[in-house]
Amino acid sequence: MFYTTERDRLRQFYADTWQKARTGQPMDAMEQMVARVIEMHPEYHSMLSNEKHLGNEYKPEDGETNPFLHMGMHLALQEQVALDRPHGIQAVYEQLGQRLGDVQATEHAMMDCLAESLWMAQRDQVEPDEQTYLRCLQSLLIK
Repeated sequence: MFYTTERDRLRQFYADTWQKARTGQPMDAMEQMVARVIEMHPEYHSMLSNEKHLGNEYKPEDGETNPFLHMGMHLALQEQVALDRPHGIQAVYEQLGQRLGDVQATEHAMMDCLAESLWMAQRDQVEPDEQTYLRCLQSLLIK
């Protein structure tokens, strides 16, 4: 029996968005954001162009990075910065961006804090602590 999970639908959305971007088809605002993130990651282009790879499992214990999680974290950071939530993340993003000189490098540096915040919340079965997250982000400015 064949069924589709939310994970499958999300992964197909990334693949469809990449196809639209490559062929110049019109895209809505969310697709444009996703396409920009995909463009920053040429290492994912062939995977997104071949549907047989969309079902791959990505296990950290095998040393693999889940490209969908990675791209989703870019999108989460961009949304947090746009909303300035937690308050102060916009300033960190701008200052770190000026120092690093590259959007991708800035977001990659911030991702460790986001991942740690999400992991701790999941481990403790609580909402992410925005202030602890923000302190982690601010510590990137003094490194």
